[in-house]
Amino acid sequence: MQIPQNIHSRTRYLDRVRPFMGKNLIKVFTGQRRVGKSYLLFQLMAFLQEQDKNVAILYINKEDLAFSFIKTASDLQEYVIANKSKTSKTYVFIDEIQDILHFEVGLRSLLLYEDIDLYCTGSNANLLSGDIAGHLSGRYIEVVVYSLSYVEFLDFHSIKDTQSSLDKYLKYGGLPYLKHLPLEDAIVFEYLKNIYSTIVYRDIINRYAVRNVPFLEQLVLFLAGNTGSIFSAKKISDFLKSQRINMAPNQVQTYIQHLTNAFLIHKVARYDLIGKRLFEIGEKYYFENLGIRHGLWGYRIEDLRKIMENAVYNHLLFNGYKVQVGVIGAAEIDFIGEKDGEKLYLQVALTINDTNTLEREFGNLKNIPDSYPKMVITMDAFSGNTYEGIKSIDLRSFLKMIL
Repeated sequence: MQIPQNIHSRTRYLDRVRPFMGKNLIKVFTGQRRVGKSYLLFQLMAFLQEQDKNVAILYINKEDLAFSFIKTASDLQEYVIANKSKTSKTYVFIDEIQDILHFEVGLRSLLLYEDIDLYCTGSNANLLSGDIAGHLSGRYIEVVVYSLSYVEFLDFHSIKDTQSSLDKYLKYGGLPYLKHLPLEDAIVFEYLKNIYSTIVYRDIINRYAVRNVPFLEQLVLFLAGNTGSIFSAKKISDFLKSQRINMAPNQVQTYIQHLTNAFLIHKVARYDLIGKRLFEIGEKYYFENLGIRHGLWGYRIEDLRKIMENAVYNHLLFNGYKVQVGVIGAAEIDFIGEKDGEKLYLQVALTINDTNTLEREFGNLKNIPDSYPKMVITMDAFSGNTYEGIKSIDLRSFLKMIL
């Protein structure tokens, strides 16, 4: 196959995978459609060819009709065995593997061959959950791929770090293909709406045989309009009933799970910092890609804080954090990020120019009974000292940080 030229390297992901190349483990990239999983496979192929120009590579793209005959685990096994090298290790790359029935059985079987090294991508968060993870227990590593970070966005578009660049990032989001399009509302949002339709119809409606499509679309719009707000499935159900859309809470929960499985949205649980427990009801929802949100809902000035919050959440994910919303008494901590046993507490505010906002945002953080780093993120550019040890940082600077 011909590997595309002039690919922008996403070193954060490649560095995580390279130590496992050549090892008897399946390397799996998961994430929303069009976030660049296929191009990470291409970059790995290019890396292998740099090491050995005669390396044996086998590429299967399930979005290509040429591979439509590979429908089951048996088909996969037969094709790989028939086409692998007879004299050296073969590196097998499989794109959108969830489209192969019982793919996990095929992967497990192929792992038995020491001369095969396996890599694959998938667009479903349940790809490696439950029974499937049991089938492959201890035999894979998963790397979740996200939309471009702000720094990657600057690199892909060859633009400088300015307020205007940040505005473009917050408006259009970080799907890699945007680098081929003029960054103009009509063009970008038309493209993003088409990506949204592909995700909804291929990864949700067809996969889960969803019948109530109008409700699904209304649910996405509701979550777009209430990004970062606390809601339970019952509250969402009650609100939609007020709009004459009837759907029981358990059905709402099922549809939300479909949306999160397709990586369209992320659901974030609340954590009681005093009681040290997760709340059973009431979560926040954020979009994997802000541009898709705006393509559906619009890019509105009154939503700026929600947009900031979503961008901060996405940056934490990109940096490998597990994220929760914090609760301490009646106060809320926007985000608790946890990684490698360490924590980071964040508050997001448009501005802290008035006393009330300053006391609220910093005060909530001051009440946390530990000494992990705490930070307030605003649109204000400020390079002075801390507020009783709590740092204030502007959004643009935060999105450039490696956490």
